[in-house]
Amino acid sequence: MIELRKIFYSYPSGQKVLKGLDFEVTEGEKVGVVGANGSGKTTLLHTMMGLIKPTEGEVELFGANCTNEGDFRDARKRMGFVFQNADDQLFCPTVAEDIAFGPRNLGLDSHEAHHLVHEVMDLLEIGHLEARITHQLSGGEKRLVAIATVLAMKPEILILDEPTTGLDAVTEERVAGILNDHVNTCIVVSHDRSFLDKTVSRIVHLEDGIIK
Repeated sequence: MIELRKIFYSYPSGQKVLKGLDFEVTEGEKVGVVGANGSGKTTLLHTMMGLIKPTEGEVELFGANCTNEGDFRDARKRMGFVFQNADDQLFCPTVAEDIAFGPRNLGLDSHEAHHLVHEVMDLLEIGHLEARITHQLSGGEKRLVAIATVLAMKPEILILDEPTTGLDAVTEERVAGILNDHVNTCIVVSHDRSFLDKTVSRIVHLEDGIIK
């Protein structure tokens, strides 16, 4: 589903982050990515989503080589990305509107979107947040809503950047259960090894700009 080949990337300052990285995920895999702060984990995710362009290397998504925004735009319809900062993902007035935004953009009518919103809220047990103003939520509540907005898109692969940030133990267990029971393929960047041990089938280390 995802294959990165010989990826190099440097920050505008000139600091090299990814140094010939190879990475792949096949359908049905659940992969955890760990590494020190500043090792490039978020950069890796942004590269595969086409949010940044590598200095060198190839990004292949769903069997197609992606070289321009049009290529990535088509692939992103099949990928769900939960940003590290939930505020980067939430911009509608209410929780229900935020969750419905993606499905409506995919062409669902209001009735279909309403049904899907409630299906996802029930799954995450956040129905009580439906009419809440998004920017007034707690950090943990925003995290759950951000996950809900992505699940509502029915992605073929789910990509999460530090999904347990701001979550209490009970809510973290709920998210782990959703990944285990309702997600077929995922990539999870996390410092929380206990969470990864519960949710992924293999863990890779990002160190010195490559996967080890």
